[in-house]
Amino acid sequence: MKLLKEKGMHVIFFITSCLSIIFVGLICLFLFSSGIPVILRIGVSEFLFGTVWKPANQLFGVFPMIIGSLFVTGLALLIGVPIGLTTAIFMAKFCPPSLYKLLKPAINLMAGIPSVVYGFFGLVVLVPFVRNYFGGFGMSILTAAILLGLMILPTIINISESAIRAVPESYYEGGIALGASHERSVFFTVLPAAKRGILASVILGVGRAIGETMAVIMVAGNQAIIPDSIISGVRTLTTNIVMEMGYSTGIHREALIATAVVLFVFILLINISFSLLNKEV
Repeated sequence: MKLLKEKGMHVIFFITSCLSIIFVGLICLFLFSSGIPVILRIGVSEFLFGTVWKPANQLFGVFPMIIGSLFVTGLALLIGVPIGLTTAIFMAKFCPPSLYKLLKPAINLMAGIPSVVYGFFGLVVLVPFVRNYFGGFGMSILTAAILLGLMILPTIINISESAIRAVPESYYEGGIALGASHERSVFFTVLPAAKRGILASVILGVGRAIGETMAVIMVAGNQAIIPDSIISGVRTLTTNIVMEMGYSTGIHREALIATAVVLFVFILLINISFSLLNKEV
């Protein structure tokens, strides 16, 4: 009877794993079957490198949105990764237990806050701050990057902390036994051993940042132009899809699906790059 139950669970696990693969395959099939033909109809170079997005004039160039997504995501990582990693190190190896009991629930709460609440915070607090201290209209790359940097913190902190805590205590004790201080043992012994988990947290942070829509819509300015500075308004690939999908028809709707294809390939290339980097380290 016990053997039968184990075989039954093996079958269930196998079926659920296959379903996950099938669902991903169906998503890819839908996107590419719907998006590739319109990209070829518009022209690959005109679609990917065109600088004008005017559906009313049958002009579909997503290059400004690609640049906008790169700028916002890259700057958000520059803000979020150092803060998140140092916070994870502090919580795993330096934080007093009494303070940890307050920090951990607060970070978990950040992960559960809806995107629209973050967007409202950015609209009310960050937009005036950037406008007053950096110039421009406030709705800009910098504002969106700061907001996304805040939003990816829970992901980076929680996964990095788990990776650091998963390192065997013997690594730390070995560093102490060799005469290293507490800080040197943590930074030169424990952290290198946890680098795969830390890199995984960065990958998930990239996915969260590049896929965020609602908060970015509220603070980025949504201007489909190539930005000339970090205080310029910008439109990302995700916001471009969400803003226009509700009323689009015909080739306009197909071009938005093609934009989703570009976003999908973009995320896929980032994940592949990080996976190759993960194998190297």
